Formats: sequence, C-alpha cells, structure tokens
Amino acid sequence: PAAMATEQLNVLKALDVAKTQLYHFKAVVIAGMGFFTDAYDLFCIALVTKLLGRIYYTDPALNEPGHLPANVSAAVNGVALCGTLAGQLFFGWLGDKLGRKSVYGFTLILMVLCSIASGLSFGHEAKGVMGTLCFFRFWLGFGVGGDYPLSATIMSEYANKKTRGTFIAAVFAMQGFGILFGTIVTIIVSSAFRHAFPAPPFYIDAAASIGPEADYVWRIIVMFGTIPAALTYYWRMKMPETARYTALIAGNTKQATSDMSKVLNKEISEENVQGERATGDTWGLFSRQFMKRHGVHLLATTSTWFLLDVAFYSQNLFQKDIFTKIGWIPPAKTMNALEELYRIARAQALIALCGTVPGYWFTVAFIDIIGRFWIQLMGFTMMTIFMLAIAIPYDYLVKPGHHTGFVVLYGLTFFFANFGPNSTTFIVPAEIFPARLRSTCHGISAATGKAGAIIGAFGFLYASQDQKKPETGYSRGIGMRNALFVLAGTNFLGLLFSLLVPESKGKSLEELSKENVGDDDTIAPTGV
Repeated sequence: PAAMATEQLNVLKALDVAKTQLYHFKAVVIAGMGFFTDAYDLFCIALVTKLLGRIYYTDPALNEPGHLPANVSAAVNGVALCGTLAGQLFFGWLGDKLGRKSVYGFTLILMVLCSIASGLSFGHEAKGVMGTLCFFRFWLGFGVGGDYPLSATIMSEYANKKTRGTFIAAVFAMQGFGILFGTIVTIIVSSAFRHAFPAPPFYIDAAASIGPEADYVWRIIVMFGTIPAALTYYWRMKMPETARYTALIAGNTKQATSDMSKVLNKEISEENVQGERATGDTWGLFSRQFMKRHGVHLLATTSTWFLLDVAFYSQNLFQKDIFTKIGWIPPAKTMNALEELYRIARAQALIALCGTVPGYWFTVAFIDIIGRFWIQLMGFTMMTIFMLAIAIPYDYLVKPGHHTGFVVLYGLTFFFANFGPNSTTFIVPAEIFPARLRSTCHGISAATGKAGAIIGAFGFLYASQDQKKPETGYSRGIGMRNALFVLAGTNFLGLLFSLLVPESKGKSLEELSKENVGDDDTIAPTGV
C-alpha cells in the first residue's frame, strides 16, 4: 500500500493551501483553551503550597510558620506531573487508535471532575486533605496529559502549511495566559479574603494569623480551573474529526472530503480512492522502517524536551523560594497567611507578564519566518548564557540592593525558554511523524519531557538546599548557586541535541512524514 501512496489526496492539498480563515482561529481557541486550563491546573499548586503549609502544619509551639514537610511538598507539587506523564502516553496512543476528537472530549471531562474534586479534598486534618488532594491531582494530571498530544495533533492537521507553526504555537502560547490567569485569580481571591477577614501577622498571634477562612481560599483557587475547561467542552464536540485521521487512518476519504468542504466553505473534488491506498503505510512504531525513517527524529524530540523541562519546571515550581531568598517577599513570620499568598502571586504575576507571556507570543510571530530549528537553537543558547549570568555572580545578586539584576536575568531565561525550546519542542513532534503515529509520538516526546519535569522539580528542590544549613526535613544539597550551574549545563546539552531536530517550516505534513514516499524510495534528510 505504501508504494501506491505517492500522491497527496485532494482534501489534504486543499487544507495545505487553504487561506487563513475563521475556522483556523476557532480551532486555535478551542485547542488553546485546553492548554490555558492545563497551565492553570499544573501551576496554581505552586502558588498555594506555602498557604497549605501554614494551614495544616503550623505548630504554635514553634517560632516559625508551618510549611509542608519535604515528602508532602514533593508529592503535592509532583503528583500531577506523574499523572500528566501517564496521560500523555495513554491518550497519545488512544488518539491514533480511536480518533483525535472522541478522546479529546474525554480528557476535558476528566479535567473538570478532578479539578472540582481537588478543591473538595476531604477533612480538615493534614493527612486526609493531602492524601485526597494528591489522589485527585494525579488524575487531573492524567487528563491534562491527554491534552498535549491531542491539541498539537488536531491543530497541525487542521492548519495550512504556510502558517501551521504559528497556529500550533498560538495553541501552546495559551499556556502563558493560563499561568498569568492563575496569579490573577490568586491575587483577587486572597485580596478579597484579606479585606473581609483581617488577621494579625504571625509574630503577633500565630493561630489568628491563619484564620479559618484561609482554608476556603486555596480550594477556590484550585477549583477555578473547571470554568474554562467546561466552557470549551461544547465547542470541542462540535468540531469534525481531522481530515488526516479520517482519510489516512480510518481510510474514509469521502467523509474527510465532506467534513473539510463544510469547514473550508468550498467544494473539494472528491477522489474515488480505495480505503487501502488512503491508509498509506502499514508499519508500526517498533518496526525497522520507523527507526530508519524517524528514529533520529524521535531521539531529537524526546531528548530536547526532556532537557528543557528539567530546567523549565525547576525554575517555575520554585519561584516562590527564589523570591524569598532574594528578599522580594518579606520573612514569613512578618505576614499573615493570606498576605504571604498575595505577595507570592504578585511576584509570579510580574515574571509571567514580563518574561513568560511575551516569550510565547514572540514564537507565534516568528516561527514561520525564522523556522523551528533556529528558534530552538537560539533559545537553548540564551538560556545557557542567562543561567550562567545568574549563577556566576549569584552571591552578589542576592544581596539587598542588587535584586533588580537578578529578577531581570531570571525573567530573561523565561523569555528565551518560551521564545525557544518550550514552544518548539511542542510544535515539531506534531509535524514530522506519520498520521497514524503522530499522536503517539507526540505523547512519547511530551512524556519524556514530563520525566524531565519530575527530575527538575524534585531534583532542584533537594539539590538547591544549603550545603551547611538545609531547610527542616531536607538533607544537605549542593546549594542554589551550584544547582543553577547544573541547569546551565542541562541547557547546553539541550542545545547540542537540538542539532538533530529537522526543520519543518513550509512543508506539508505528508512531505515531512514521508507518507507519500514508497518504502523503496530514497529519503532525503529533513534536517538543516
């Protein structure tokens, strides 16, 4: 069958050359709102961990506000990432087996239900609340995981070849808005409760500094993620299945042509194609042919995403600790619980506004001009440089009076992560693999990235502990400065592996994945 599939189907040609129109933007919003919710759900926990520590682990006999014990903190921060990794592998595979659309709706329902359940974590005792919170956040992460391969695959299969990168990048850029939205919700909720229920700082009255209302605050913040997900569900179910799935995997060219004629508002000439030809190649993920054609590509997408996430998540999840160390947030005992939450959210909002969000949209603007390869290379290069720029004079930068420099450099590493590999590692796997393995390979690449995120999140937490005086419950680490040097090295490795990434700018998906090339044909490399 593969040798016959030398011509691209009319319906796919029509999609590749379609003018940018309303349905493209609709697809971006529908797929993007899933990502908006993903980012909100994954990152909002980092905002409320200090509050959880105060509510459930404050000991009035001690002179310090409570904080989550090391193992609880690791579980609360990391369990959703473990769920995400499992979800990426499972739903990525399922998306190629059952179709993108049907699986897409299921992930959204799972996210809505688990988001509500996380906020309703049972009881008022630390053990019960943390146990149920971790349980539901695992399944929330599982749903979020499915969104990665499905959103990317749906957008790449809907887009035209000229602006495909821009559209996939725009879906991913909604993650920046999700992170920002999380900080805004936290600022509003914490402010409202602070004014309604004033409480003294910890050093004046430890018990009263928390206030019984604080327990509602984190629950409201965690549950707020259900709203955008629920709003998107209806629109997701109205979208037709992608033409590439219907024609190339299900083998129903007639249905694909009919669906896309409606979507594009134009007549597409229908071919009398046997299902066998439309289905294209038949070899699987673990075959010799796959390794020959796409083995290096899979190595490139998995390794670069893994190395990026080690650095990206270690930075993102522990911003609040860095802010405290550089004095951006006053000592915990000088504030009540909600004031601390408010200040953490405000500091993170500033980083999101100045570094995170603009970085994503720079990628949207330039990806189809500069190309994926060069943006990824530049991003890793700049991340390495700025990480070294923080690590080398670290002891100087954290002294009072020098914090502006620290924050600027820290913001720039985020900017170039997002105007760089954080966006491109998401885009490329959705373009370079064949249709019937596209969602699976994207899921594998994303899951490898999440493995990096788990190592980054846990590893950084333990590694950055002071060599002489670690925090309570932690063993001695290599110190924040040395941990930053390790991250700089990680970014440099990412730069080297990026040399294997193929450039997919301006080519059709069938050309990139070699689906219109017979098995015996020689295959030119797609890399730069």
